[in-house]
Amino acid sequence: MRLYAKGRVLGYQRAKHNVKEHTSLLQIEGLRTAEDTDFYLGKRVAYVYKAKRIIDGSRIRVIWGRVTRSHGTNGVVRAKFRHNLPPKSFGASIRIMLYPSRV
Repeated sequence: MRLYAKGRVLGYQRAKHNVKEHTSLLQIEGLRTAEDTDFYLGKRVAYVYKAKRIIDGSRIRVIWGRVTRSHGTNGVVRAKFRHNLPPKSFGASIRIMLYPSRV
């Protein structure tokens, strides 16, 4: 049983010229409306990737973040990460953990 929902990194929040690297846009699988996103607000997000150098016996690294609010009307959410996501993460898959619970 999976304890997370799948999603994709769409990019940074931006306008025509201004880019806000501290806020990332995420598309969560199965969400199509802004009302669908309410369940995921406050949930933790993990961007898991592989690095070249082994640290503590593993090449796997994680950047943690949190879903902050919805973005638009098509089920996209905004998230803030402890360290800004690198541009190479655009289009990559992410994990939306199903905790903490707000029920």
